[in-house]
Amino acid sequence: MKTFFIKTHGCKANQLESNVIKEKLLNAGYIESNKNTETDIYILNSCSVTETADIEALRTLRNIKHKNPHIITVLTGCSAQINAEKISDMDFVDIILGNNDKFTVVEALKHQKSNVQDIFTVEEFNNQLIHTYSKTRGYLKIQDGCNNYCSYCTIPLARGKSRSNSIENILEQIKIYTDSDIKEVVLTGIHIGQWGEDFSDPQKLITLLEAIENTEIQRYRLGSLNPLEVDDKMLNFLSQSSKFCPHFHLSLQSLCDKTLKNMNRHYSAQTCLDLINQIGEMFKLPFIGSDIIVGFPDENETDFEITYKNAIESKLSCIHVFPYSVRKNTKAAEMTNQIPEKIKHQRADLLHKVANEKLNKFITKNIGTKTQILIEKNPDKKTGLLKGVTPNYLTIYLNNKDKTLCNTIQNIEITQKNGSEKLFGKIY
Repeated sequence: MKTFFIKTHGCKANQLESNVIKEKLLNAGYIESNKNTETDIYILNSCSVTETADIEALRTLRNIKHKNPHIITVLTGCSAQINAEKISDMDFVDIILGNNDKFTVVEALKHQKSNVQDIFTVEEFNNQLIHTYSKTRGYLKIQDGCNNYCSYCTIPLARGKSRSNSIENILEQIKIYTDSDIKEVVLTGIHIGQWGEDFSDPQKLITLLEAIENTEIQRYRLGSLNPLEVDDKMLNFLSQSSKFCPHFHLSLQSLCDKTLKNMNRHYSAQTCLDLINQIGEMFKLPFIGSDIIVGFPDENETDFEITYKNAIESKLSCIHVFPYSVRKNTKAAEMTNQIPEKIKHQRADLLHKVANEKLNKFITKNIGTKTQILIEKNPDKKTGLLKGVTPNYLTIYLNNKDKTLCNTIQNIEITQKNGSEKLFGKIY
């Protein structure tokens, strides 16, 4: 049988979908290869969140085809969905599959045929159950698409309108995971805060969380959330949950009101800061991550300074900083006062320093505390030591090589951070 290799760019939803593709190919008799050029089929599940991501996808396939002209290349994912017409003339891409068509990969290979459906004609969530999963944590896609049209973002063009998976399907996947001894799931999607809004009887995300609380899964995490979708009711429920991991990722994008308005984000910087403070007060050492874009069109020095100062004063644990990337067919691309690349990167460098300081401060606060970790299924490749992740998203190494502890939840004390920036802990 033919062999295949899958490369994934981008978000957790893409990583999950690549696993679905892999399972379908294995069930059809294909053999997975661990060598990207010494294989019959190379599949790239692409991202398109920035222009760099689009360029990287094409560069990767061009290089693969150059090294092995006989290889069959398949491009799927967001870049394939948005740029299908342009890519169709490129001789180093053999098959293009849109985001809702990626799961037809077996038929596409059989007939050597591309398929990119108009994503806005897709009305239903494309449920795909996973039965074989090798990782410690199970990703669980609860939603696809996005109904927000932020002025900088092409994701609605790549993923279509928001579509929610049913509670029944989600609970069935959790049952499959728990039967396979998976102890933690990560709820993912494109905009998970919009889960349930498209049902004939609209529901809120908390309805799903209440249902998950009653399953056999031992821990669950949430993907990225819009600040407006985290209300008192949700926080009260999560703060009392025995299974929720206090790990928040807030899609802030800016901490300046003017810039947020230009981005078409419907909240204020103060709303974000108040929410961060509220989370910090309601949970014990919660990890609070965020995304912030710098160098957005018309962001002057004063605007950036507001974001910069608010970021410093906030109780964020981590900041992912992105220089603004112009995306075609978005309102931001047509705005005047585009910021020069040099200034974007200067601002990014400044905010990166703040981000590093905040993360180090958060890590230091955790040293000496007692918590739990879910030990990974496999020891660390370099050291052979066991390692795991705490509920609040810290990776902890144990001076222990007992493989019988793999894939178990253990009580630990975080003891130290050594010179290699690793956190260590001991089981008690």
